[in-house]
Amino acid sequence: MKLANNSGLLVPILASIAASIALGVAAPVAVADKVAVPPPQHAGDPRVAFERYRLPNGLEVILAPDPAVPLVAVNVWYHVGSGYEVPGKSGFAHLFEHMMFQGSKHVGEDKHFEILRNIGAENVNGTTNTDRTNYFEVVPSNQLEAALWLESDRMGWLLDLVNQGSLDNQIDVVRNERRQRIDNVPYGKALFAESAALYPEGHPYRYTTIGKHEDLKAASLDDVKGFFRTWYVPANATLTVSGDFELAAGKQLVGKWFGALPVSAKPRVVAVAVPVVKATEVVITDDPLAKLGQVVFAWHSPAVYRDGDAELEVLADALAREGPGRLYRALIYDHPIAQTVRVRQENRTFSGVFEISVTLRGEAKVDDVKRIVFDELARLGREPLTDKDIQRFVAAAEARAIRQLETAFGRSQGLQQYNHYLGDPDKLTWDLDRFRTMTPDKVTAAAAKYLSPDHVVTVITVPAKGGR
Repeated sequence: MKLANNSGLLVPILASIAASIALGVAAPVAVADKVAVPPPQHAGDPRVAFERYRLPNGLEVILAPDPAVPLVAVNVWYHVGSGYEVPGKSGFAHLFEHMMFQGSKHVGEDKHFEILRNIGAENVNGTTNTDRTNYFEVVPSNQLEAALWLESDRMGWLLDLVNQGSLDNQIDVVRNERRQRIDNVPYGKALFAESAALYPEGHPYRYTTIGKHEDLKAASLDDVKGFFRTWYVPANATLTVSGDFELAAGKQLVGKWFGALPVSAKPRVVAVAVPVVKATEVVITDDPLAKLGQVVFAWHSPAVYRDGDAELEVLADALAREGPGRLYRALIYDHPIAQTVRVRQENRTFSGVFEISVTLRGEAKVDDVKRIVFDELARLGREPLTDKDIQRFVAAAEARAIRQLETAFGRSQGLQQYNHYLGDPDKLTWDLDRFRTMTPDKVTAAAAKYLSPDHVVTVITVPAKGGR
């Protein structure tokens, strides 16, 4: 796509809209709750220069200019995810993500993608998880104003175009997405079985971000409007702009397009307690789509960035890393009974999940897998991880951090991530130092605390032709 043909495409439209809605430039208000950054242990860590401030209406803004490449990433995080849903409304945060692309008052119905395509945008999308919903686009730097206009219009005037037809359309889209990604894929049933065993009825993590079909079908226009008015207010959003723009010009444009949105208050988030698995629970699912048996072991674990979270991330890597991973080696090489071995520490706001997933070979037995898995966990007490195990993880974490900083979008995501969870965008060194200062004894202690064989959920998938 040739940018020269599109560079002036939106100027008259933006000018007329700005006049019609009388948006003015608002003076920024400093953010008072910035967390102090401890002195970095590694002075060589890259740091992203940014300025953070808040508009009078409550919108938090992070500007990170970098002229290296003539692109700008506009990235809006609304601080709401499926973990904030209430019973009967599962899947609604994700449904609403889809609704945000249906059109807003000044943009027009179903025009969002078309406009971005015409101005040469790339990496246009939105995503939802348990903790937040984000919307982003990367545009040529001379189209920054167009991107800000689009985001401000759906933040301020989405409800003007919401109708029953667009809602029905997106309910169907989301339900089909669930069918494609979970209902009609191998081991999809195991995912829901695991969540149901870990979380009681009423817990927002029970039905995963995609939600239940019956809840999605029951979503109404009033639900959409209520959700928007509660969670999609300026005070519950953070706008990050990263890339090729001048700081003063960026502030002026943000004020122009977001400054006159109504003053709002940040909604109250009610923390959800970590459930207790009182005894080992085993769930067996018959899966006609699975060709191989699978067993998943799952435990409740620390919330993101809390004590124990980093230790379990390191342990997950040390167990499942291809080649030297302890479980990988035991189940793939020493006792070749597994097709795949995956281990992860899924970290979220209220609590995490530590999960070991093993897909079995042929006629391998679940009992044999279980014995080897728990032998390896018990072995940590006798033979802790080595410093080399930890350094492998540190090297990989540092490499991932550098790769993320290579693009304007990656930088915007990193700033948003730390800001959302830690209250400070400048926490890269703090984050990496969690792993750099890790010791084998800390990993062993975390495993002993959280991965008890007496408090584990086990989900066994029986494949189409039976047998384990």
